[in-house]
Amino acid sequence: MRQATDVSTLPIGRRVLVIGGGMTAVDAAVQSRRLGAEEVTIVYRRGQEQMPASHHERAWAQNNGVLIRTWSVLKELHSQDGHVCGATFASVRDQDGRLIPTGASWTAETDMVFKAIGQTLDAGALAGIALQGGRIRVDERGHTSRSAVWAGGDCTYGGRDLTVEGVEHGKIAAHAIDRALRGDAPLASGAPRCNHIRRAA
Repeated sequence: MRQATDVSTLPIGRRVLVIGGGMTAVDAAVQSRRLGAEEVTIVYRRGQEQMPASHHERAWAQNNGVLIRTWSVLKELHSQDGHVCGATFASVRDQDGRLIPTGASWTAETDMVFKAIGQTLDAGALAGIALQGGRIRVDERGHTSRSAVWAGGDCTYGGRDLTVEGVEHGKIAAHAIDRALRGDAPLASGAPRCNHIRRAA
């Protein structure tokens, strides 16, 4: 949508399903409605109170005509002539923190499905960087355990999926990197100062 010069030319389904419960899911659902989708449904695996999207975001979706269905997990997508035409979901319940199928299921017609279920960290690309809870561990400056590597935003442990927080982390890390380049701060605990690093011209 940000790249389109004319949003009226963007293709959108008549019946849209958005799988997920965060702000990205809400945004995709609301914008689908505003682009002309007749029916838009967000499907989340837990209850509304467990959705990562805030109460304000959920209300915004519902005020824009988006239906929110909870305690449902995708079982199968149905297609006809190479195009999606429906989806079947298993109803689930919480049992000691685990989702247990109830034995019931439901099916919805759809001609467009958006997946907004988060991201998975490719730990193989982060050799030598310590993780915590499946995310990158950083100090208060955004410094990782690896020399000359900083991180911020929701890829870090404790980071939230908020643009404003990601921007703030970027500012903090930029100041820390600048100090390290000047030789005013160590690259990491016990690591030598980075006087050998040169600024790009």
